[in-house]
Amino acid sequence: MARGRPSRATVYARLDAAIEELASRLGGLPSPMESESIWSDIWHQEAHHSTALEGNTLVLREVEELLEQGRAIGAKPLREYTEVKGYADAAQWVYGQALEPDGWSDGALISLNELRRIHHTAMTPVWDVAPHEAASPEEGPGSFRRHDIHPFPGGMTPPPWPEVPALTADWVSEVSAAGDTLRAGGTLPDPLPEALARLHNQFERVHPFLDGNGRAGRLALNLMLVRLGYPPVIIFKRQRDAYLSAMSKADGGDFGPLGELIARAMLDNLNRFIVPNVAGPARLVPLAALVDKDFTIAALRQAAQRGRLDAFQGADGIWCSSRRAVQAYRRTKHRRRPKAT
Repeated sequence: MARGRPSRATVYARLDAAIEELASRLGGLPSPMESESIWSDIWHQEAHHSTALEGNTLVLREVEELLEQGRAIGAKPLREYTEVKGYADAAQWVYGQALEPDGWSDGALISLNELRRIHHTAMTPVWDVAPHEAASPEEGPGSFRRHDIHPFPGGMTPPPWPEVPALTADWVSEVSAAGDTLRAGGTLPDPLPEALARLHNQFERVHPFLDGNGRAGRLALNLMLVRLGYPPVIIFKRQRDAYLSAMSKADGGDFGPLGELIARAMLDNLNRFIVPNVAGPARLVPLAALVDKDFTIAALRQAAQRGRLDAFQGADGIWCSSRRAVQAYRRTKHRRRPKAT
């Protein structure tokens, strides 16, 4: 039977198993203070791709130079550098705030103050050099819009601006209620990725700020995720069309495609950044967590199937191995096998 793309239900089950493994065997998400290198890699990728979704043209190398060295290389408009810098500052704050909350938190999954702080941090550098041309003095970073928003291409029309404060407060309350249920060991009516998709879409439908709602919404989503013990998501720029399509379907009440995209993004970050760094060299982890510059997932799977790589296939079909086994395979990869006699 041909190998196909895993179903949505399979992706959700794999995510649940991976998070259980992270929590029970690997000690959960490390804090930014404990594992700076892990969060630094996520930070670069998120700042690059989340701003690229909105049209920013900086390439990853330019983003890394800007964030690590404070140097603006290339010849892009100043606004583009400030977009990345603002987003990166906000993302860094989100990671730390999620795991070690300060006075901006009220103990809930997210607070209204935290939401406004996220937007203020992300948008202030941009606003300082290129404020929104229609903004009034009351609509700066962190402040709700006082303009109505034109309908979006898909037909969604954000609510009139006088309704924004109440709708945003209702959204925060709904997020907090979901968080209380999960922290108490309860379950939500929908699979968690789809519940998060609904909340993310609901925020974007309210569109509480004059500009920067997409960035603020994805940052708020990551604050919620990390607080729940999940890795932050990165929606890659190559996924822009799929993301917008999923958001459009969510506007119509179908949260499955967006939930699946979020779940796959969580699994990707878990296997790409977190598990390889927190698992010991002998720990069995999915092959996806062992991919590097030398071995693709396909190459590792083929080696496992041929018995060249010490690996184990679980009942769910996922192959697992260890860094130690991959290192042993690397040493023997080009060694000829003795001929059978």
